[in-house]
Amino acid sequence: MSTDIKLDEIAVENFRKYLRISSVQPDVNYDHCVEFMKEQASTLNLPIKIIEISPKKPIIIITWEGIEPEKPAILLNGHMDVVPVFSDQWTHPPFDAHMDEKGNIFGRGSQDMKSVTIQHIEAIRRLKLNGIRLRRTIHISLMPDEEIGGENGMKKFIQTREFENLKICFALDEGDSSATNKILVSYGEKTWFQIWIHCPGDPCHGSVLRDNTAGEKLRFIIDKFMDLRHLEKMKLNNSQITSGDVISVNLTMIKGGIQVNVVPDEFSVAFDIRIPPGVNHGEFENIIKNWCHEAGEGVHYSIINKDPPIGNTKLDGNIYWQTFKEVCDDCNLELDLYIEPGVTDARYLRSIGIPALGFSPINNTPPLAHASNEFLNKNIFLQGIKIFMKIITNLANLK
Repeated sequence: MSTDIKLDEIAVENFRKYLRISSVQPDVNYDHCVEFMKEQASTLNLPIKIIEISPKKPIIIITWEGIEPEKPAILLNGHMDVVPVFSDQWTHPPFDAHMDEKGNIFGRGSQDMKSVTIQHIEAIRRLKLNGIRLRRTIHISLMPDEEIGGENGMKKFIQTREFENLKICFALDEGDSSATNKILVSYGEKTWFQIWIHCPGDPCHGSVLRDNTAGEKLRFIIDKFMDLRHLEKMKLNNSQITSGDVISVNLTMIKGGIQVNVVPDEFSVAFDIRIPPGVNHGEFENIIKNWCHEAGEGVHYSIINKDPPIGNTKLDGNIYWQTFKEVCDDCNLELDLYIEPGVTDARYLRSIGIPALGFSPINNTPPLAHASNEFLNKNIFLQGIKIFMKIITNLANLK
């Protein structure tokens, strides 16, 4: 058996092992992820550090020191947690890592984003086996709780001395999967703004048509937000506009009421809003304040999650982007630059001035992150390792 075939088998098996770890939100137990990554670091003969800023929320750092460790380092970031599953909607159990006759590997996290972390690890394994030494240090980081906002992961980590000591100058984080031959690369992302809007009113018997009811106010608020949603959605009819360019608005929760024949004293509705770069946050929030005022007495909102405006990674004159792009060109990869419509840990890195790109080398694959029957084909996965080998080498050897 050739060395390449053996390495491919190791990579696929490690990918499937990682998928079998049920690190599903909420209340993730990360112990098995930590043990698995310790095993990987051992096989790479690389040091591993476990940092626990918040209890039971480990941050993992695997480091391949460069021959010029004084130079700023490259970060390959990932997250360990995955979103919940509806098992009855899956063709194969979501944590079995089943591989079918076509080489499709099914599992929660196969696209988002356990595959990418294993590609980082396996790329470094192959470079080391080839006797390659790099100028700059490479850090592989694995964060907890990215899928619920990263509050106890990257958000806190960037404020620590441990992070400062990594001396990061550029980072790669997760991207999205592409159904076409193009590979998606994000250089910015929307901003998270999630709110509850509370609509108080006068309670009464369900047979009475009283003024100032919570339901009337709720209807007004829902209409305003859903009208905005419709207008933003209509913009997508323009082929030049992508989902990363518009405000996304989704009604996600409604609560209130105690009994069918009792008009309640309050209804509340939650909206998940993602604001693209270029939208003035203060002006947008003032629109919501005005809607609350127009809806009626006492209507107000409370913030669930809110990020400040964060600048995009600048590409013009960016030596890291230029190097990344040159490698992709050499690999005959067609890239599609975009604004990430969701949020990733990369936003925290950008917030402190570290340029970051979102890049998952997954093309010709139905985008199924957070969906049922999420899968990644073995050949796409293995091709990504070769791509990362070249990207890591060129970025780390920048003078």
